Amino acid sequence: MIDSVAPAQGHDAPPPAPPADLRASRRPRVRKEVAPTGRVDRLPPHASDAERGVLGCLLIAPNEAAGECLRILKPGAEAFYDLRHQSIYTTVIAMYDAQQPIDLITIQQRLRDAGQLEAVGGLTYLNELADTVPSAANLAYYVEIVLEKHLLRRMLQTCTTVISRVYQCESDVPALLDEVERDILQINEERERPETKGIKELVNSAINTIEDLHARQGMLSGLSTGFPDFDKMTSGMHKGEMIVIAARPSMGKTSLAMNIAEHVAIDLKHPVAVFSLEMTAESLVLRMMCSRAEVNLRDVREGFLAERDFPRLTHAAGEIAGSPIFIDDTSGLSILQVRARARRLWQQHQIKLVVIDYLQLLHSDTRRGKDNRQQEIAEISSGIKALAKELEVPIIILSQLNREIEKDKSRKPKLSDLRESGSIEQDADLVGLLYKPSKDGEDEESVPRDDGAGVPICLLIAKQRNGPTGDVELTFLKRFTRFKPAAKVAADDVPSQG
Repeated sequence: MIDSVAPAQGHDAPPPAPPADLRASRRPRVRKEVAPTGRVDRLPPHASDAERGVLGCLLIAPNEAAGECLRILKPGAEAFYDLRHQSIYTTVIAMYDAQQPIDLITIQQRLRDAGQLEAVGGLTYLNELADTVPSAANLAYYVEIVLEKHLLRRMLQTCTTVISRVYQCESDVPALLDEVERDILQINEERERPETKGIKELVNSAINTIEDLHARQGMLSGLSTGFPDFDKMTSGMHKGEMIVIAARPSMGKTSLAMNIAEHVAIDLKHPVAVFSLEMTAESLVLRMMCSRAEVNLRDVREGFLAERDFPRLTHAAGEIAGSPIFIDDTSGLSILQVRARARRLWQQHQIKLVVIDYLQLLHSDTRRGKDNRQQEIAEISSGIKALAKELEVPIIILSQLNREIEKDKSRKPKLSDLRESGSIEQDADLVGLLYKPSKDGEDEESVPRDDGAGVPICLLIAKQRNGPTGDVELTFLKRFTRFKPAAKVAADDVPSQG
């Protein structure tokens, strides 16, 4: 033990070596020769032979190959790594789009006029491309290789950007996670849709939409809600729409939203995501079973059931159990957490509708929003609208009304009665306000209670970005937590394609 003690050092002597445990805890430097795969100076993934194969097919069979490339090669010229190939592809597609004759001579002249002929290798290189493939039969195979390499380059670019942003991020980590997840998902979506569209493509899409609507002859263009009057006025729920349903407490806004979700999931068999920040999943499912079976919820809770109720409950339970409804009852979610979970459900199950109950229970992750509730609601509202556009699904979000209208219950609600209405009104595509209609100045207390026939309820369409406004008359069977149409419009009058 004494021999292990180092002798005393002079003032000029080097400091003593650190203890062994501290030396071991230091992170060793990684030498380049130890991890050669970590170099960042390598060329990005690309396949020059496949790119030449695609261009060779375009040169020997331009009309057939150009149409196939436009259909499959969604990223366009950006999918090519070689800048020469990008220029040649852009030139050929532009000539095809203008219905000009395409061959080596015309392409050569077009490139010369643009001052790009020498940059792409001249007529010699064009001839080499034409001789690359014997026929255009394997075009789809070449395009698939080019797309895969483009996807790898996009992944590399995104991951590099993420690393840089991680090092620069000093706060707001949840927002960064949300953006990173969105960017990663967008890479995979590139196969299905381009990031940007030209005006000509948008015009062609609009014309196709008009022709499709004309062919439907009155059929819904969006998802049916199960309420014919509502569907007739709105033509259904459309992709990317933010639909707000607001009401006073105990007016049935959760019941209405769940009735719509039940119709879409069970009757139309489309996957639906429900975010319930107020009620547990078990409570929601119990309400859905009683609503579907039209069994008194209070009797179920108290245990007083008639024999005729059990078969109806069993049948409803089987329908709900086999339906694609996904309920997340986590309380205290932030808008970023909702967006992240909705993206995963969309990716895993291809959901067609999202229901959020309700807006005022969400919160923002940013610090600046927590000091100003109005600003926080604005961030939440814009986040929901962005999610609807990103996933291309309608989102139903429930909201409260201002306390002033809760005190004056005889007054018909207005759009300005939405709590923190400014941003919600701006972002929403459709706003529906539930209220009990009164007669001759009667207040809410004089409206008859549900005696079995139901209570008349109006859903006021106070805002609709692409359609009319007005009342939709409904009947609320409170004991079943179920809404029924008031039968102004028959279901057959608004046929749906599902």
